[in-house]
Amino acid sequence: MSAMLFAEKVYMAVVVLAVRLLGRRPERQYRSEPVGDDDPELGSAAYPMVLVQIPMYNEREVYQLSIGAACGLSWPSDRIVVQVLDDSTDPVIKELVQVECRRWVRKGVNIKYEIRDNRRGYKAGALKEGMKHGYVKDCDLVAVFDADFQPEPDFLQRAVPFLIHNPDIALVQARWKFVNADECLMTRMQEMSLDYHFKVEQEVGSSTYAFFGFNGTAGVWRISALNEAGGWKDRTTVEDMDLAVRASLKGWKFVYLGDLKVKNELPSTFKAFRYQQHRWSCGPANLFRKMVMEIARNKKVTLWKKIHVIYNFFLVRKVVAHIVTFVFYCLVIPTTVLVPEVEVPKWGCVYIPTIITLLNAVGTPRCQLSKHLCNLFKKIIKCCRSVHLVIFWVLFENVMSLHRAKATFIGLLEAGTANEWVVTEKLGDTLKTKMPSKALKKLRVRIGERLHLWELGVAAYLFLCGCYDISFGNNHYFIFLFMQSITFFIVGVGYVGTFVAQ
Repeated sequence: MSAMLFAEKVYMAVVVLAVRLLGRRPERQYRSEPVGDDDPELGSAAYPMVLVQIPMYNEREVYQLSIGAACGLSWPSDRIVVQVLDDSTDPVIKELVQVECRRWVRKGVNIKYEIRDNRRGYKAGALKEGMKHGYVKDCDLVAVFDADFQPEPDFLQRAVPFLIHNPDIALVQARWKFVNADECLMTRMQEMSLDYHFKVEQEVGSSTYAFFGFNGTAGVWRISALNEAGGWKDRTTVEDMDLAVRASLKGWKFVYLGDLKVKNELPSTFKAFRYQQHRWSCGPANLFRKMVMEIARNKKVTLWKKIHVIYNFFLVRKVVAHIVTFVFYCLVIPTTVLVPEVEVPKWGCVYIPTIITLLNAVGTPRCQLSKHLCNLFKKIIKCCRSVHLVIFWVLFENVMSLHRAKATFIGLLEAGTANEWVVTEKLGDTLKTKMPSKALKKLRVRIGERLHLWELGVAAYLFLCGCYDISFGNNHYFIFLFMQSITFFIVGVGYVGTFVAQ
């Protein structure tokens, strides 16, 4: 499994390097002339009708940001509909969101406030219900933004041309830009992982097979493609990836725009991050279980694309990557200390992990080198200042692999919590405006409420293996074992992320 993951990382690195050297930017692969340039006399009629959907659930801290950004999009007012899909269960928050929508209506924005009687299907159910309204029938495209996403005014101006001029494209996906990446060490680790996902995984899929997993937000869909694929389904917790795979099997293409960025918020509390990672790991594994035979039998796409989706996209990245990280590095290697007859070759426990780590690090903004010579020196200095983050990132990723591996098995076996959906908590400006220092001190005393037994158990096991290695071993694994044990212990007592007063 390590060899499979290593081969995948090298393959993606080679593709990204080739894309950079050959200059295969989306603008060169597809037509993207600004909307309206073909026939200026048509005026706003030259613009397609766009529906902007904002699903939300009790988003007290961020609802104004997303609604305000969506209403501020630069697009003819008679060719855009902003649809707020409010599943909030708190009547106070519901009223606040409704008042905000009325405020924008008075400003002349075509905004609709929609609610449901239940939360069936969660986000997928809300989006599906939103597509049933009569005014949606006049729309050609739909843009989706989660409640904490803030698109720039020119978002549609830059994304829509790819859909207008290229009838075989179904989705244009933008990159995420994190507004709170420097809030704490945990958010910086998340930024490193997600930037690799966007700068490498998404770009590789877009450049080679015109396929990648829709990220559920900051994207624009062609409504006809969405409907042809069967619309939104709530059979897994990754309704966005489900839709993307089904649309791809219909022959539609996707485009990833790395230069088009949308601001959003990373989960800064460990509880929110853990629930998010469970959903992101369990959902793809569960979807893989449900769709693998459908993908294999499909006759509309090439054999190579089917291999890419089944092997590269699902098996290696969504299943093997999570399992091997925890099982091999946190269980197998420590156990070999207790069983000296079993020897892991150096290429397996040193060379492959090191190369994989370096390939991951190169894709992050804190460790990448600019191709422009004028910025090279600054980038080198920045990289040197942040090289220590790679060590923290590896240790923290190994801790999170415990939850990801567990969630992956739950998804593959479709166990009880396979379809558990917990909305990721957003804090907005809470920490800047509402967080007194006395409350922080008081919260740090309540450690009992933040204990995580799984992490503490693994920490104890790694610590014992490290002690045994010092006494009886000769391979110096104890250096890694003690560092990893300390990391598991820190997370186990909840001393990670931001502490928020309830």
